[in-house]
Amino acid sequence: MNEKNKNALLITVKKMVPAVLIAMIATALGLLSLYRSKVPMINDFGSMLTIGIVSAFVIAVLIFLPFLYIRNQHFPKEEKVKKQAVKSNKVIYKMVGFVIKMKYVILGVAVILAVIGIYVDQSAEAETNLENFMPQDSQGLADIRELRDIIGSTEQIAIVLSDDSILTIDNLDAIIAIESSLNASFDDEIIEMTSLIKLYNQMGITNTALMNQTTLANIPNDQRKLFINDDYTKTIINISINEMTDEGFSIFIDEVYDVIGIQDMDVVITGQSVIDSEMMIALTSGRYEITIIGLVLIFISLLVIYRSFYRALLPLLPIILIVGWSGGVMAIFNMSYTPLTATLGALIMGIGTEFTILITERFEEEKLKTNDRSEAIKIALSKMSNPILVSALTTMGGFSALIFSDFIILSNFGIMTLVNLSLALLSTIFVLPAVLAINYKKKISDVEPLAS
Repeated sequence: MNEKNKNALLITVKKMVPAVLIAMIATALGLLSLYRSKVPMINDFGSMLTIGIVSAFVIAVLIFLPFLYIRNQHFPKEEKVKKQAVKSNKVIYKMVGFVIKMKYVILGVAVILAVIGIYVDQSAEAETNLENFMPQDSQGLADIRELRDIIGSTEQIAIVLSDDSILTIDNLDAIIAIESSLNASFDDEIIEMTSLIKLYNQMGITNTALMNQTTLANIPNDQRKLFINDDYTKTIINISINEMTDEGFSIFIDEVYDVIGIQDMDVVITGQSVIDSEMMIALTSGRYEITIIGLVLIFISLLVIYRSFYRALLPLLPIILIVGWSGGVMAIFNMSYTPLTATLGALIMGIGTEFTILITERFEEEKLKTNDRSEAIKIALSKMSNPILVSALTTMGGFSALIFSDFIILSNFGIMTLVNLSLALLSTIFVLPAVLAINYKKKISDVEPLAS
């Protein structure tokens, strides 16, 4: 028994650990693509995912494997033949045989669906309204909507004007001209405008020659500070605006800059609405760029490890198709991208690549035992199907908890993660064997698998 346990441990460390290590490295590098995002939240998400998978690998090798060895060494159990597992393997074995026969049909359908998915995904909308991410029955959200019904809108922008001295007659005349132009150009969009000029007007002062530091001193300090700083170098025009779509808001801001035109003063448009708009655009844009960067990083890492273009590309082919399939699923169910679902490309690349790497490693090992390529594929899939399936189901089980979150953004993320994990599993079982079954006419020198 002692010798048997030692051999089992050595074989596991020799054959399985290197394959899992390669999968972990590829996954970690794929997640590095999240650092392409300009949003720190997404960067931190990538960091935590990377730390998590590295920690899981270390725990599995340094704690879990020794634990299994100690358990079998000191608390041996009577071995039983798992007939059910054999039946399951035979089912996978026969199914993979069918996939190999229909490989060109399966690959053709898979590629067509991926292309259609990528095409329809180009017009997919991004949900950027923060209120739609909140629990819809929350009291805070109800209060915001009630306030909006009373005052018309809670959206605001601030135009910050800077110069050596704001209180010169030229600058004050320019501010009056800006306010007049904005009111004339955006009568439907602007609800109310407040500024230093309006504050003076409320005091009965309309002549810019009288708008100076002396008269400004008559205004209470708490009111004065709302519109001008103590050095009289910056002033603010606060504008309440009607609700707009994200695209409409971006157009509105550009048009405001055009109306203001070139001034002797420095002009900056800011405010919470501007910050929210820019943040959401940064969160939801560039998802394909992140995915491409992740694929390139994974490919380079596998190329360095395997020193073979073919073996580096092979695990990625089924994963590339998932990107298109995922876009098609979102289009079918009319789902919009959110800041979290926009990161799914990098996440699924990591998880899906792990499946394909483990199977291709096993395929290379089986290929050394037989000259029948199809037989090697069927044996590799039949032996790896249970571990892959268990890994996928446990991961899906963990993410499924997010579906029950009161926050819609987390619930949607959980749903799409389950969908993408299911697609990754289908691609691994059906597409990968079809890809492996294609025996290229050009001879490719096989590199001995690192896991053998």
